[in-house]
Amino acid sequence: MGYTRVMITAITLVRATRDGVSETAQRLAAMQYVSECYSVTGDWDIVCVLRLPQFEDLDAVVTKELRLIPGIERTQTMMAFKAYSKDLLDQGFGIGMDEN
Repeated sequence: MGYTRVMITAITLVRATRDGVSETAQRLAAMQYVSECYSVTGDWDIVCVLRLPQFEDLDAVVTKELRLIPGIERTQTMMAFKAYSKDLLDQGFGIGMDEN
């Protein structure tokens, strides 16, 4: 009997130098395990979604590879522990509402 391997998901927030957001985001997006990378408004400049096959890969990405990218001033990484699909969110927010 086989099993499904679960990917580990982490979200990394990045503060970049003022003139380096675009170049930094492009370098981040090209990294292994980075599945999505967005420039955003607010306190952070870039948000990256990481999908990793094992927990140990997070250490390699965050503490080693990110340090080599010029233009990064600060990072904060969060581990995802539960995913909510759009369909489930729509169902949750639609509770008690009648469709006419």
